[in-house]
Amino acid sequence: MRIGTNWFKSLALVVGVGVLLAGCGSGGQQTSGSGGASGGSGDKVYVVGTDAAYPPFQMLEADKISGHDIDVMNAIADAGGFKIEWKNTGWDPLFDGLDKGTVDIGISSITITEKRKEKYDFSDSYFEANQLILVAEDSPVTKLADLKGKKIGVQAATTGEEVVKKAFGDTYEGLKGYDDMPSSVDDFFNGRVDAVIGDNGVLSYYVNKVKDKKFKLIKDDSFEKEFYGIIVKKGNTDAMNKINDGLKKIKENGKLQEIYTQYFGNK
Repeated sequence: MRIGTNWFKSLALVVGVGVLLAGCGSGGQQTSGSGGASGGSGDKVYVVGTDAAYPPFQMLEADKISGHDIDVMNAIADAGGFKIEWKNTGWDPLFDGLDKGTVDIGISSITITEKRKEKYDFSDSYFEANQLILVAEDSPVTKLADLKGKKIGVQAATTGEEVVKKAFGDTYEGLKGYDDMPSSVDDFFNGRVDAVIGDNGVLSYYVNKVKDKKFKLIKDDSFEKEFYGIIVKKGNTDAMNKINDGLKKIKENGKLQEIYTQYFGNK
């Protein structure tokens, strides 16, 4: 889960582990969605905002927004029979756009929380997230508590940073925050940190690109599960009903699982 604003500023980055990210730029708009029962040319086109800076969920490839969440939303629109238009808003402007009405729908790895539900309406969950610990293959570490006294890399302003601070204190000297996940993974494989903690989807995406390196990913049961949802301005029941209808259909017909497998492999 992403929490703040300063957390993926270096998309155009090639790290020593051979991870190449898509270049960041001004994302163009893309229209998707089929005609369906309510997709005629005169029907409303919903503007969908995202922050295309969180591979593999949202990213820019040759100025085109792509990624897991993009495919999910496109599939929902197709199944629900409504049209959408993409807008790469950035993180904070996404919520601002919903508040002002310049954005109708938001999808950007947004964790469903009670605080956010006070201001926005969430769809049913489309992705279950949890934190993973990256350590050497021969490491004796089996849980978060075993990392006390060790150097831990995290992406700044994410849940990974929060769980380390909660476990070892806000001023824990071993905590090292990075602007992006690839940099923390790179430092891990170069021996600068003993472990990395991050979202399962993002961390798995990067380490699986690494060849000829020995490591293991550990799931600590003490980590709370998070669920990603799609948001609309509170009270926008028309859009939310369409979203949940489309989401239900792609869950039932296997399309949601198909998209998951494309990016993360089998569950």
